[in-house]
Amino acid sequence: MDDKEYVGFATLPNQVHRKSVKKGFDFTLMVAGESGLGKSTLVNSLFLTDLYRDRKLLSAEERIMQTVEITKHAVDIEEKGVKLRLTIVDTPGFGDAVNNTECWKPVAEYIDQQFEQYFRDESGLNRKNIQDNRVHCCLYFISPFGHGLRPLDVEFMRALHQRVNIVPILAKADTLTPPEVERKKRKIREEIEHFGIKVYQFPDCDSDEDEDFKLQDQALKESIPFAVIGSNTVVEARGRRVRGRLYPWGIVEVENPGHCDFVKLRTMLVRTHMQDLKDVTRETHYENYRAQCIQSMTRLVVKERNRKDRSRN
Repeated sequence: MDDKEYVGFATLPNQVHRKSVKKGFDFTLMVAGESGLGKSTLVNSLFLTDLYRDRKLLSAEERIMQTVEITKHAVDIEEKGVKLRLTIVDTPGFGDAVNNTECWKPVAEYIDQQFEQYFRDESGLNRKNIQDNRVHCCLYFISPFGHGLRPLDVEFMRALHQRVNIVPILAKADTLTPPEVERKKRKIREEIEHFGIKVYQFPDCDSDEDEDFKLQDQALKESIPFAVIGSNTVVEARGRRVRGRLYPWGIVEVENPGHCDFVKLRTMLVRTHMQDLKDVTRETHYENYRAQCIQSMTRLVVKERNRKDRSRN
């Protein structure tokens, strides 16, 4: 192309990239599921951090008595000059009581509170530095010891699927043989469809995407629920040092795609779909909440106006 015909807007992506990198990124990830399914270990494995170093482990009696809490851990991670403020929202006490009826309510209320806070900030006078604490993704851990989904799993996901992007996780996959993993995955997928649960949908690839990306995307879609293993220990395997678990019969490698879906989950969550999870939160879940708020406010205004008109007459 001749220089005279070159205007320069082809540099726009570079400008956006520079501005975004300077500002930094934020991401809020929620983890939910009963105790002992390896939630903390998986989060630490995913982001190579130790977010739970100050945590006090409860005894079995204390766990049964504990009500559902919501705890937040925030950490700033930097990689090749790109800053990510990661917030992990944990739900200790979820599913641990004898009676777990509606134990998802505090979780739903927390998600709604973040939407409400953002709506207020967005509608306020000073909208310059709005803190975005909306939950962008919920990793829901399903026990490998049952026969698919339990009633609590169905109740939780159905109560929250309109509020947050749910990514189902088949926990502790090293307790199952490969054929059992496949059977469990198939059963969970069938039950998700049967109960009308809307888990996070991967967007369709554009026709101009390269073949490798399309194949990778297809592999991610077919892996739901992700069968994962977490580990924060480094072990020796065939002369290599790898993150994994040492058993009498051999070593399970966390980052070996032949052993579990950990790499696929990390790829989806960090490398390929983090921005889409944020976009769906903003454009679908938050917009639905915002529309409901505005409808309620409009109804109240109309009701008040009608009441005043009646009192005048």
